[in-house]
Amino acid sequence: MDDMDRRIAPHHWTDAGPMDEIVELPQDYRLTTAEILYHLPDFPDLTQSYLWQSLDRIPDFPKLNRFLSGWEKELKGELHSVRIGYVGIVQPAEWHFSDCLTTTH
Repeated sequence: MDDMDRRIAPHHWTDAGPMDEIVELPQDYRLTTAEILYHLPDFPDLTQSYLWQSLDRIPDFPKLNRFLSGWEKELKGELHSVRIGYVGIVQPAEWHFSDCLTTTH
């Protein structure tokens, strides 16, 4: 568990309230999402997508870089490209309503 994980670990809230705890997070951390396209080992002309998400520090993204380094060392699927998006941890909520209703079992 790194320093960031310890800061966001569940614990008892103080009288200050949960939002005050969140505001104390370092300003350079963001919820980071990476779309990783990689070549399938058995069919190198085909690519597949993998989504990775974590709280990571901008602009150097150390957690994502460790993940990608491990990928290149341990997995056979050669990386094609990586798209990165990030958003601040505290921001106004957005609601999007779907036009359909789906039931899953």
